[in-house]
Amino acid sequence: MALVTSPDVRFRTKQEYVYQSLRGAIMRGELPPGQRLVIDDIARRLQVSAIPIREALQSLQSEGLVVNAPHVGATVASISQDEVHEVFAIMEGLETVAVREAAARLTDAQAQKLSEIVTEMDAAVADKDYEVWAAMNGTLHRTIGEVAAMPLLQEMTDRALSRWERLRRHYFQGVLVPRVEQAQREHRELLGALVARDPDEAERVVRAHNRNAQAAYVEYLRAASPNATA
Repeated sequence: MALVTSPDVRFRTKQEYVYQSLRGAIMRGELPPGQRLVIDDIARRLQVSAIPIREALQSLQSEGLVVNAPHVGATVASISQDEVHEVFAIMEGLETVAVREAAARLTDAQAQKLSEIVTEMDAAVADKDYEVWAAMNGTLHRTIGEVAAMPLLQEMTDRALSRWERLRRHYFQGVLVPRVEQAQREHRELLGALVARDPDEAERVVRAHNRNAQAAYVEYLRAASPNATA
């Protein structure tokens, strides 16, 4: 079990420390779906008592990241089609607002910054450096949120992207790698719509972008578990 926190980070309570340590490990895929979360093991690794661990696990359970089953205990929640749908439905809603606002507010300097990010992503695709591409993907979508200049939207987008990070890390070879080239073409289309200050086209592209990504994950999940319904 990998539980790593930055030594520079200071937490207000032990519960927050445990929560952030476990949540970060789940999101990074270091604690994979189905991994048992044994309180004694966590206590030893993080050098805390059982009380803040139980509190942290309850918080993670409320987020749907942990499940607690009788006679089994706490485990990292599996990734279902329902979760995939939720992540991309929320992302689509948030990004629809973001790109429309960004198209209206975009300055020439911001357009240049977005263009540079997309160009770096093009290079990562050409080099087959998909980890770099995925990291830059988050940068691109967060930068669009910054252009929209809506702090609450940025906060919500960051949370949604962190959930996407869990998906993409778990299904890196099965979904992300095969989809990279199409996703990058969609990013190019989105950049063109934003630079043209065309909110309707930007919205069309970002909706298609999210729905195509969702379809790729759902298709992969169905192929992996043909009898699964969720």
